[in-house]
Amino acid sequence: MSANDFLAKLPAALDSGAAAGTDCTIQFNIAKPAYVVIRNGTCEVRDGTAASSDVALTMADDDLVQMLKGELSGMSAFMSGKLQLDGDMMLAQRIATLFDASKL
Repeated sequence: MSANDFLAKLPAALDSGAAAGTDCTIQFNIAKPAYVVIRNGTCEVRDGTAASSDVALTMADDDLVQMLKGELSGMSAFMSGKLQLDGDMMLAQRIATLFDASKL
């Protein structure tokens, strides 16, 4: 499964309780860039590069899938150089809590 196919599952996995009050754009700089907009308890995945984002994650497709599945710690990915962040690091740390991994 490609990273973009995996990202397409995010709207169905959004934990609306955890995302309550969250209004953000998360850019994923992967082989085929995409971004996620979380607003009003909903999540939308769009192809391309956002005009502006709150945080941008740059990493290999396989590493992104592993991280979103919970198989790769975001902190260890960052510390080992597999993940580069630009923007709101606190939001980046919250990404895993916004989605129900069992639905991914």
